[in-house]
Amino acid sequence: MDFNFSDDQEQLRDAVRKWVTKAYTFERRRSIASAGGFSREAYTELAELGLSGLYIPEAHGGLAMGPIEGMVIMEELGRGLVLEPVAHSLLAGAVLNAWAPEPVKAAWLPKIASGEALVVLAHQERAARYRLDVCDATAHESTGAWMLSGHKSIVPAGDQADAFLVTAMLRGQQSLFLVERQVSGVSTRGYRTQDGSRAAEVQLDNAAATLITWDGLAALEHAVDIGIAAVCAEAIGVMDATLAITVDYMNQRKQFGVVISSFQALRHRVADMKMQLELARSMSYYASLKLNAPADERRAAMARAKYQVGQSMRFVGQQAVQLHGGIGVTDEYIVSHCFKKLTQLEMTFGDSLHQLGEVSARMQDTAGVFA
Repeated sequence: MDFNFSDDQEQLRDAVRKWVTKAYTFERRRSIASAGGFSREAYTELAELGLSGLYIPEAHGGLAMGPIEGMVIMEELGRGLVLEPVAHSLLAGAVLNAWAPEPVKAAWLPKIASGEALVVLAHQERAARYRLDVCDATAHESTGAWMLSGHKSIVPAGDQADAFLVTAMLRGQQSLFLVERQVSGVSTRGYRTQDGSRAAEVQLDNAAATLITWDGLAALEHAVDIGIAAVCAEAIGVMDATLAITVDYMNQRKQFGVVISSFQALRHRVADMKMQLELARSMSYYASLKLNAPADERRAAMARAKYQVGQSMRFVGQQAVQLHGGIGVTDEYIVSHCFKKLTQLEMTFGDSLHQLGEVSARMQDTAGVFA
């Protein structure tokens, strides 16, 4: 299998990396986090690069690219610890394009592609514990319109987004809806998360909604799998940056008159970090390559990838802090932010323990060893 990237993919990577390096410095990131964790200005800049329309057809103003391009950009955004929820723009565009009726596509896909509208997934509920088939929100029809009631938690940039993709029970079946934030019956409570980004609790009380599809569980699984692949790629970028910063620090920090990078025991720990990073990278590739596979195969692949990448994130983050010592947990130093980002990514779309359960539940009698 050829794992080389095409010229177009390399150019896309280079464009995003240049933006991260020049326009999204650590100082700007800290100012955005201090101001609440989301910058519409930064998100607009990302949209101008075409990232919000990556999975949207050209007919609707998008770039019509695929999972590999998504992986490329998320790696670079991870390298810069970008706070804005680009992964949700990717999954919103892909899910609406795959599941929404044509009038909804025509109304929303161009706005998502241009960056005019930020649409995020709102599916998590307090009792679900990462399970996608658990949903207490309800929908009913009233005077020819769909109305939703329920509570959704940890919605990325939920008090800043323009609309939500919301799951709700409709006549005993989980369905997927689009709800605009400004409609009557929607209230939000925003807050900063552990890594400095922004999320919100979203309360729906007879809020008007647009039906996307009756088969909401299948659409939600599709959305979450796109999110998992994006998170895996983003984690690779964060771990790449974390390792590079750690090596640079070890080449400067002196103990007993010599740089600590000369100590064999510490060099072994850095080698272990590199091994975990490369193992995670291979699983990120695996996740992206499986995004267009049949649903059962895709779901199993995402669980495997997220579990291994989650283990690697935890190891790399913890070792980076240990190798830095006390400075590694200070807010003024970037490694503490890398560690927080990796910790939060490990829990996004299902933590490692949940994904291990998914892997186990989907394991066949042969455990994948024999045909």
